[in-house]
Amino acid sequence: MSQSETHQYKAEVKKVLDIVTHSLYTNREIFVRELISNAADALEKIRHEQVAHPDVYDAGLPLEIEIDLNTTDHTLSITDTGVGMTREELIENLGTIAHSGSADFLQRLADAAKRDVNLIGQFGVGFYSVFMVAKRVRVQTRSFRSDAQGYEWSSDGTAYDLTPCEGLHRGTRITVELKEDAQEFEKEEVVQRIIKQYSNFVPFPIKLKGKAINTVQAIWTRNRKDITEREYNEFYRFVTGDLSDAFYRLHFSADAPLQINALLFAPKRNWERFGFTRLQPGVDLYCRKVLIEKRPEELLPEWLRFVRGVVDSEDLPLNISRESMQDTALMRKLSMVLTGRLVKMFAQEAEKDGDNYAEFYKEFGMFFKEGAVNDETHRDQIAPLLRFETSRSEAGKLASLKDYVSRMKEGQRAIYYINGPSREAIEAGPYLEIFRRRGIEVLYTFEPVDDFVLTRLGSFEEKEFISADAADLRLPAEETATQDAEAAGDRAAAGDSLSADEARSLCGWMKSTLGDRVTEVRESKRLDSSPAIAVNPDNLMTGAMKRVLQATTRDLGAMGTGATLEVNPRHALIKRLAQLRSCDELLARQIAEQILDNALIAAGLMVDPRPMIQRLNDLLTRAAGV
Repeated sequence: MSQSETHQYKAEVKKVLDIVTHSLYTNREIFVRELISNAADALEKIRHEQVAHPDVYDAGLPLEIEIDLNTTDHTLSITDTGVGMTREELIENLGTIAHSGSADFLQRLADAAKRDVNLIGQFGVGFYSVFMVAKRVRVQTRSFRSDAQGYEWSSDGTAYDLTPCEGLHRGTRITVELKEDAQEFEKEEVVQRIIKQYSNFVPFPIKLKGKAINTVQAIWTRNRKDITEREYNEFYRFVTGDLSDAFYRLHFSADAPLQINALLFAPKRNWERFGFTRLQPGVDLYCRKVLIEKRPEELLPEWLRFVRGVVDSEDLPLNISRESMQDTALMRKLSMVLTGRLVKMFAQEAEKDGDNYAEFYKEFGMFFKEGAVNDETHRDQIAPLLRFETSRSEAGKLASLKDYVSRMKEGQRAIYYINGPSREAIEAGPYLEIFRRRGIEVLYTFEPVDDFVLTRLGSFEEKEFISADAADLRLPAEETATQDAEAAGDRAAAGDSLSADEARSLCGWMKSTLGDRVTEVRESKRLDSSPAIAVNPDNLMTGAMKRVLQATTRDLGAMGTGATLEVNPRHALIKRLAQLRSCDELLARQIAEQILDNALIAAGLMVDPRPMIQRLNDLLTRAAGV
């Protein structure tokens, strides 16, 4: 052949081009990624051919991709030194679409533009994305075969010309004549950004104006033993922009149930904790080192949004434009594998160095709590990762639920916890008195969400979570409880406590006086030094959870009622109150109201303190003898 040949596209192919150009791709810059991916494929093929056939044409050419921009002619050119194409391959690969112009193909392609259909493995149409931005495309190519001739293929999207072309080296050069509204792609900074975003990890140099743009390797595909700590740190900084190193990393490969290469990092700082905006997902999805989706939300559960890194899988069925995942079931499977590996890694790190993990947990514990509440699939695996201060630990020292269970008293069937704004506030309150007396450890929860977490977990290693402010505590060591009762009877006989009848009468009077502010007033078996305590009759709604509802409900008084008030018949104030109700009922009523308010304050359930202010003023006036 010595003359140019003109070939007309079939009518169906013209419709296909129209679909590809105007409907299939949502982002026009994708064409750069597609052309680079095709060039990388050609280079990968020549690398294999050079092993099998050392005498390939132009064997000494470097394997690389060169991009040239011409602002005068408004063109963008991409050149590779890959396998190139023969005349027949040009017609087969570019003269038809997917080797077919059939109506069936057209219908499937039209459907793919509307919904996800697994077509990428059946044919490739990535090259035709160039017509989104091109007035005309020119392809100059020469095959690696020593007897091959060079050809030029050119098209404006309506027909294509095929012409012999002399003086070509091995490989392919694609020159795009840009439309007027697409001339942004002749700008160096635009093309460089696209390369870094989508093709930065292509395993061949991509040069722009002679300078390699993709300087960072896709180290997630390499053997872990061959990667230095410095390379890991540099890669982490590259993908995150973080100036510090990662706290933890997970680098793994898997073949089943999916082929996966993943390199994931946990940062050192949780900026969400400092009141910054909510973190966005931070793991990019690749297929064969080419970016498929930037930080997809469905790749990891929301509670793992602090994780950064990359995931690469060759098993991903993509929609025809490669812009998003096609198989949501497979995406869920991928998410399950990644989440399971991350949870396992955190557990191993906690086991290996508990103090180091505790530092990490102080930054990112809020995410594990969120996962324990929302992630039903991994809730049981997340529970061992939670950490709390306890009544036996030093201030600031965290313990796991496993640690707590290992120290439980014989016969103890529950894990007890109490919420408060600080360790000091909890230990100054009345709720720990009986636990100290019985020698039972209590978890300290400092955030209201902690109680939601433990309630959601329900139990750990078959031990139920019970709040220390519950009205009906089920404590171990029944013989100790019997001794408590006997001691109380002895104190009553000695005059150190109200008798059972006196206590019963006082409780009835206080219930009548306090009305519907309390559900019940009863004698307390748990108090030593405090006069009274407000306990929660609803074991499903702890005091901390009620405080959250108080902060979010308009009816502030609605959540402030319903506490059970327990009074200590051995306390001097309670014994004096029993006397006052018969000789100074007004003062007795004021004291009873104040005892309840004090108990509600200790429980964090005081909603509106204004009525209490006048009462305190009256009591102070009387105490001052005014």
